[in-house]
Amino acid sequence: MENLFLLLFLASFICLIIGLVKPTFFSRFIKGEITKKKIGLIFGIATVVFFVMFGMTTDTNKQTQLNTNEKAAEQKIEPKQLSPEEQAKKAEAEAAAKKIADEEKAKTYSTISLTDVTVSNDHVTIVGTTDLPDGAKLATSFDVWGRSTAASWIGSEGEAQVSKGGFTSTLVIPQRDEFAKGPYEISILFTPIGGTEQITNLVGKKWRKFDR
Repeated sequence: MENLFLLLFLASFICLIIGLVKPTFFSRFIKGEITKKKIGLIFGIATVVFFVMFGMTTDTNKQTQLNTNEKAAEQKIEPKQLSPEEQAKKAEAEAAAKKIADEEKAKTYSTISLTDVTVSNDHVTIVGTTDLPDGAKLATSFDVWGRSTAASWIGSEGEAQVSKGGFTSTLVIPQRDEFAKGPYEISILFTPIGGTEQITNLVGKKWRKFDR
């Protein structure tokens, strides 16, 4: 509506200017003698009236929009009221989640066990169990038993990821004379260094939660 009054206001103002410059322009529309005073009176009043109406409708629309926005904001901000049963269930769920989190923080890890070793062609498969959390990574290696620590490394290395309390790692047996017969040495090592943030938080930096 304010657009209509704006157009009428502009039209009246333009007609007022034209009438004051050339009153005879409106002779075909207005009966009687055409004077600047008469033109000024007609279009001057029309200009003022349409200007006032435009201002009133604009303010009304702004206030309506403001009220609508405030009502919508109130509806969004107003929290949902829970029933007593829902509040009790929510409290129980929060308490259970807190208990689990506290247990995880207090838990220590201490077990890495080798349960099975299988040799197939030129591969050796290592299977074991651990109480480390799922996703923890273990470094595995296969070498000849009894080699000097000063000797060059000739063994095979790999990686295993813990899943549901177990892990499996398959290593390639080096094609060297030293591996023609045993005995052999298998190493399984865990370190939080280079692991995910979640595993580091559970196990602790520098193995603080790992009983070695």
